[in-house]
Amino acid sequence: MSTLNVTLIQTDLVWHDPEANRRRLQERIAALAGQTDLIVLPEMFTTGFTMEATSVAEIADGPSLSWMREQAAKVDAVITGSIATREGDRYYNRLIWMRPDGAHSTYDKRHLFRMAHEQDHYSAGARRLVVELKGWKILPLVCYDLRFPVWSRNRIGTDGAYDMLLYVANWPERRRYAWQTLIKARAIENLSYCIAVNRVGKDINGINYSGDSAVVDYLGQPMTPPSEQEFVTTVQLDKAALDGFRDKFPAHLDADEFQLVE
Repeated sequence: MSTLNVTLIQTDLVWHDPEANRRRLQERIAALAGQTDLIVLPEMFTTGFTMEATSVAEIADGPSLSWMREQAAKVDAVITGSIATREGDRYYNRLIWMRPDGAHSTYDKRHLFRMAHEQDHYSAGARRLVVELKGWKILPLVCYDLRFPVWSRNRIGTDGAYDMLLYVANWPERRRYAWQTLIKARAIENLSYCIAVNRVGKDINGINYSGDSAVVDYLGQPMTPPSEQEFVTTVQLDKAALDGFRDKFPAHLDADEFQLVE
């Protein structure tokens, strides 16, 4: 399939209230039935970016995962976002890739945000996840991963190749310039579309989030305007155009070879 419709939901989040967040998101998701292939929610969309893992994390097959399964089936689209998740005696900032048929894949955030002591509360992931949707290969990552280009590196021509790089985030306003710049950089260097969904509002710790969720093409050109407001927008991506650019400008053929230790 040459085109893919991707929907970004930029929203404020209710602190530590999964039910309220699910209810608010459900209203927006319901209106997307038959209009999109992929719906992207922010990082920790049920709670906000919290270090209180022991009190808010859900079990691996908890109510929010069940909710994602129900919503994906209703709108016949993939839904993705991350949830604080407990598995055994460990906690993860876990991205869920929920398909309409109820099957799902997961990615545990690799780079934990040291400045918030995330590594003291959550365990780091050890593997990348490349998923396929209607002929598109997609690499979904989480927030702070954006700062680490090796982990995000597109290995075109290998099993690790992708057509779209995707980040879900709770990225603070005070670092918005880095957010906006790095999204474009990751798209350009990886010859890939880049989707990045952030939250807005202020959390209980007084941290402001400016949103700036974005769709950027393989040239690093924004396909959506920056916004600090809540919004839902759908963008159509063109794989034929991407493949054509890679054929004309195959910079990946000159990339340095390396082995990524996962």
